[in-house]
Amino acid sequence: MVAITAFAANSVLARLALGSGTTDAGLYTGVRLISGALVLMGLVSLRPQGLRAVLGAGSWAGAGGLCAYALAFSFAYVALGAGTGALILFSSVQFTMLGWSMIKGEMPGPLEWLGIGLALLAFGFLVWPGLTSPEPLAAGLMVVAGISWAVYSLVGRGSSSPLLDTAANFLRSVPLALLLIGLGLLQPLGDWQGLAWAILSGAVASGLGYAVWYSALPGLQRKQAAIVQLSVPALAALGGVLFLQETLTTRLLLCSAAILGGVLLAIVASERRRRTGASPA
Repeated sequence: MVAITAFAANSVLARLALGSGTTDAGLYTGVRLISGALVLMGLVSLRPQGLRAVLGAGSWAGAGGLCAYALAFSFAYVALGAGTGALILFSSVQFTMLGWSMIKGEMPGPLEWLGIGLALLAFGFLVWPGLTSPEPLAAGLMVVAGISWAVYSLVGRGSSSPLLDTAANFLRSVPLALLLIGLGLLQPLGDWQGLAWAILSGAVASGLGYAVWYSALPGLQRKQAAIVQLSVPALAALGGVLFLQETLTTRLLLCSAAILGGVLLAIVASERRRRTGASPA
């Protein structure tokens, strides 16, 4: 529950900082990554081996997924509401996970195809141009963020040292973070409160939240991990209503129910078929 609350908090904090247009998205991303790295390195320094243990931890694949996610996430939230952004993000995560399973030879059965089809149709309706649809470029960037987060999660499932791996991944992101901060400082700083939200997002909701998530992943089945993540859009939407005065449109509510229900159906059917050993046909 701690990690899921942290995921939802990231959406709300990003929208608080970026929704007004006074905080640069690149600068926000850089400060967020640096803050997460500093907090995690501080925690690692308290361990017996200290900071030396980080040198052999993490991976460039994990760090790459983290950086791509964080950057696309920030630029997407310039124009997306908290709930809509979280729905697109975690829908994209699950579509990517399902796609990866298919690449590995786990072809869906009839119920899984039904769930996937329902989710894809609802997702298409959500982003289809219209009066209440999300801004296309921002929605596309959030899809990229979702794919990147799926990569990060897939890499993290094999982690034996969650805190070290998370710290090492954040440490590898520091060069990009410094570049983004440097570019951001070339422009007027704008709202200092936005940078405070970035620090809170990086230090608490990202650094500590992702360490908890990496700790939980090895003990979670794919179905459990997916179902847990599907609760994030609801929490983010609630946060958007409470802290950002966002409204829940009928389109968003209907699409949310169809997307999350379809993905859940596909995951449950997949796990049931895997337990029984039934053929997908």
